[in-house]
Amino acid sequence: MNALVDRLRTIVGVSHVLTEGDLTAWEQDWRKRARGKALAVVRPASTQQVADVVKACAAAGTAIVPQGGNTGLSVGSIPDESGTQVLLSLQRLNAIRATDAANLTMTVEAGCVLQSLQEAAEKAGFLFPLSLAAEGSCTIGGNLATNAGGTQVVRYGNTRELCLGLEVVTPHGEVWEGTSGLRKDNTGYDLRDLMIGSEGTLGIITAATIKLYPLPAAQLTAWAAVPSLDHAVTLLGLAHKHLGAGLTGFEVMGRFALGLVAKHFPAMRVPFIDDEATPYGVLLENSDSESEDHARARFEALLETAFEAGCVSDAVVAENIAQARQLWHIRESIPLAQAEEGLNIKHDISIPVSRIPAFVAETDALLAREIAGVRLVNFGHLGDGNLHYNVQAPEGGDMKAFLRDQEERINTLVYDAVAKFGGSFSAEHGVGSLKVDTLEKHKSPVALGMMRAIKRGLDPQNILNPGRVIRV
Repeated sequence: MNALVDRLRTIVGVSHVLTEGDLTAWEQDWRKRARGKALAVVRPASTQQVADVVKACAAAGTAIVPQGGNTGLSVGSIPDESGTQVLLSLQRLNAIRATDAANLTMTVEAGCVLQSLQEAAEKAGFLFPLSLAAEGSCTIGGNLATNAGGTQVVRYGNTRELCLGLEVVTPHGEVWEGTSGLRKDNTGYDLRDLMIGSEGTLGIITAATIKLYPLPAAQLTAWAAVPSLDHAVTLLGLAHKHLGAGLTGFEVMGRFALGLVAKHFPAMRVPFIDDEATPYGVLLENSDSESEDHARARFEALLETAFEAGCVSDAVVAENIAQARQLWHIRESIPLAQAEEGLNIKHDISIPVSRIPAFVAETDALLAREIAGVRLVNFGHLGDGNLHYNVQAPEGGDMKAFLRDQEERINTLVYDAVAKFGGSFSAEHGVGSLKVDTLEKHKSPVALGMMRAIKRGLDPQNILNPGRVIRV
């Protein structure tokens, strides 16, 4: 192993191969659920250095764990506890290589922080619409590796839909250059889509060509109080009808989830939180290509129709950007408030939108019946059918004991219910190492066989992120 570490130092420089000191930032996952031990943390600065590192590790038979901003929620980007795996950090590959205004694309390296890309696109007069709570620290390479979703999927799609091409280092240390930015290229298997969402198990993404969009002329945000999830689904249908492609965000938040924000962050003014007759809040965003007056008129027409239909009991429209950001900040603070409340069991699930109310009603009742005192933190991207259906320990109980004794059982109850309603146990957080067994249970044998064949074909040594996504 010493010979490999010396070789890695030769490739990337002595100061960028870390073996001692506090390596918590690379070895511990974001939720602090797991901590591994790396043989070395290696920080290359170019695609060629990544390729050379992979070749050296392949020759030594040493596993590699690629990592971006280390903000994932499924423990998919930290080393195991063996001390034999190389942690490959892509954070130094952070250049914006080119902007093609006519093609509406930007070519960027994998270590670019998402917020930096958003700002660079805006400075160039464009919009890069991917937006999620960790955007200040997550990287585009990690977003692509996990096919991240976020708050604007209802309009723009997941990260997969925002990418036109990739540059990837293969498990053999070869470089596939596919960043042409073509919107039409029907020349065989789509290698780009194969790599996106593979969580670093098939190749290491080093650069990408991403889509840009014109900046909206106006953007309006509203918060609506709704009497039930059924009414929220009705409101979503009305929003599609009235706003069309202008509907860029549609978030639903349960009363208990919002109550945690009000409890732990009292400076935030959560709309309608004192109205006990309002079990859910909905956050809507309307982006308009014409003008603010046009956007506001369409928004007001939507809300008027929603009031008449009885699916909205109260609503507030942000008067300016600052107020809009305050409303979004409340929504994005739910996970932080939940963490303040204590340890919890997270579920990132997707259900056909039409079946979400029935799923929630049935699963809420099931969990309450099976495990007394559980508290349900239900919120998420209703516009695309993605819920963060989380379970908080009973109030005043031993939270560590609750996780130890109940997590596996609760996961089984929730994921079986998800399957019953035709959904997926992982909507946007990926599989990582936490959900490998769940994948084995809920994917068909045919699908698992195809996935294993792809993994074995591309990575016969099983050196890229072994034990993640698929067990071979």
